[in-house]
Formats: sequence, structure tokens, C-alpha cells
Amino acid sequence: MSAVREGLPEGRYGRSADERTDRKLKIIGSVLGVGLLSVVGWIGWDYIAGQSVSAEVIKFQVISDTEVKVHLEVRKEASVTGVCSLSSQDEGHGEVGRADFTFARSASRVDEVVTLKTTTRATMVELVGCRPAASAR
Repeated sequence: MSAVREGLPEGRYGRSADERTDRKLKIIGSVLGVGLLSVVGWIGWDYIAGQSVSAEVIKFQVISDTEVKVHLEVRKEASVTGVCSLSSQDEGHGEVGRADFTFARSASRVDEVVTLKTTTRATMVELVGCRPAASAR
């Protein structure tokens, strides 16, 4: 009696078409994955390196119905003059004050308290953004 074979002997005639397709898909997936990671890394580096002036609101205190004292910590290159924009809002989330403040001191870190004038009593202060003075508008 002879045994009937149902398939080709394993590994005798090279890789099957499915194995070749799987390998190609793995290579393509790896190349696309590395490309995606590279793009995300480049965008992140560009965002971080492109910010030459940044700031943080440490605290604020409502002094009266028409002014708020804001403590800002500004980080910049010592040779750069920075401009930071602040906005304040009332209880109804309406804007009641907005102003730009310039930081020209030759230091890389500046702690300063500024006064923001408002039209009515403010309940919140927001740092809108910072930029070098050369690009100030």
C-alpha cells in the first residue's frame, strides 16, 4: 500500500507565495513605521526648538474692578526681547482685558509682576502666547 501525499514536502521547493507576501508586508510595515516615527520626531523637535520665548503664569491677584496683578515667569535667550500677550475674562467668560508686555532684560529667565487693566472685574487670566519682539505685531 502506498501513502497518498496531500501536499508538497515542507521546504523542498522554496518559500510559498504566502510566506513571500508576509515578508514583503513586514518590510513595508517596518519602513512606514520608521518613517512615521521620524516625521513625529522632526515635528516635535521643530516645535520645541522654534520657541525662543515662552512663559508661564505663576499666579494672579485681582486688585480691583479695573486691574489684575499677574506674576509671569518668562524664559528666553538673554539677547532676545520677548513680548507676551495676556487676556482676562469675567464670570461670563467675556474678555475684559488684553495687553502685550515686553521683557527686554538681558536674562534667560525673567520673573516679573505686571498689571493688566480691565474694563470690569476679572475672574481669570490667560497667557495667550509669547514671541520675540522682532515678530511682534
